[in-house]
Amino acid sequence: MGIQGFGRYAAAAALAAGLACWSPAHAGVLPVPTLVAQAGDAAGGAVLDGSVQAVRQSTLAAQVAGNVTVLAVKAGDRVKSGQVIARIDDRDAQAGLLRAQASVAEAQAQWRNAELNTKRNRELHAQGFISQAALDVADTQAQAAQANLKQAQAALAQAALAHGFTTVTAPFDAVVLATLVDAGDLATPGRAVATIYAPGAMRAVVQVPSSRAALAREARQIQVTLPDGRTVEPTARTVLPGADPVSQTVEWRLDLPDQALAGLLPGHTVQVRFAAAPSSAAAPIVVPSSAVLRRGELTAVYVAQGDRFVLRAVRAGVDRGAAGTDIHAGLRPGERIAADAVRAGLADAVPQVAAAASVATR
Repeated sequence: MGIQGFGRYAAAAALAAGLACWSPAHAGVLPVPTLVAQAGDAAGGAVLDGSVQAVRQSTLAAQVAGNVTVLAVKAGDRVKSGQVIARIDDRDAQAGLLRAQASVAEAQAQWRNAELNTKRNRELHAQGFISQAALDVADTQAQAAQANLKQAQAALAQAALAHGFTTVTAPFDAVVLATLVDAGDLATPGRAVATIYAPGAMRAVVQVPSSRAALAREARQIQVTLPDGRTVEPTARTVLPGADPVSQTVEWRLDLPDQALAGLLPGHTVQVRFAAAPSSAAAPIVVPSSAVLRRGELTAVYVAQGDRFVLRAVRAGVDRGAAGTDIHAGLRPGERIAADAVRAGLADAVPQVAAAASVATR
C-alpha cells in the first residue's frame, strides 16, 4: 500500500472510531467546569498587603515667587532643624523690605513733629494765644501720625516675613526623601520644593476592605511581616474614621517598634496578618468573579445538582477582580458551582465533574 493509500485508510479509521463513540445523548451538550467550595480555617484571619510610611513627613513648599538660586540638598541627605534646603531669588523681597524701612523712618519723623507741635500748642493755649479748637486739631494730628507709624511698622514686619520666606529650611531633623525642583526653576507660592521625613518613627499602612472590618477589629493578634522576612507586632494602631467611597476600604495605621526600623524605608511593601479571634464568624467562601452572576439586584451562582445547574441567590461581599469575590451566605462548603456563570445559564449547559477544582475560604 502506498503512502497516500495508507493516509486515506488512517483517516477513514479515525472517522469510524469517532462515529462509534457518538450517540444522540451527547448532541447539544455544553460541559461547564465546576468548582468545589471547601471549608477553610476560619481562625486563620486575613493577610493584606500594606506599605511603610514615616510617621512624621513633610512636603516643603515655596511661599514666594522667584527663581530657585540654590538647592542645598539632594535625596538621601540628612538635615538638621533650621538647615537651609533651598534659596529663592530675594531681590524683590529685599526691595520691599527697604521700602518698608523707609516708610517707618518717615512715619517716625512725622510723629515726632506732630508731638512737638502739640506741645507748643499746649503752651500757647495756656498763655491764651490760641483757641481750644486749634489745640484739638494739633492733638488729632499727633494721634494720626502715631497711627501712621504703627501701620508702617506692621508693613515692615510683613516685609521682613516675606523676605524670610525666600529661604526654605527644615522644620525638624530629617532625611531628604526627594527634591522636587532644581536650581534655576521658577518657584511659585505652593510649589513643592522637597519632601523630608523623620527616620526615627515608621508605621505600616494597610487598606482593610469593609467586608474584613469586623475581623480586623476583633483580631486577637496583628503581625507585620517586613521585607526582610522579620515579623513584628505594632506598638499602636490608628483606624481612620471614614471609608474610601470608591474602594470601600478603611485605612489602618500600625506604628512599628524601634527594632523594626533598621533598613526600613518609606514605600517598602509589608504584609499585615490579622489573626481572627476564636469567637469570630466563619470566613467567607471566595469564588472567582466569573462564577458570580449579577443581574440588577440579583446576585447568584449556578449550583450543580446532578446533571444540571440550579440558580441560587447568594449574599456577596467585595469583588476583588482577579482575587475573587467573597460569598457570605447562600453557599455551603462542599457544593459544586459553575466556574463560568454566563455559560452555565445556557440551555444545554451541564456540569463538568472530571476537571472540578476547589475553592477554599479565606
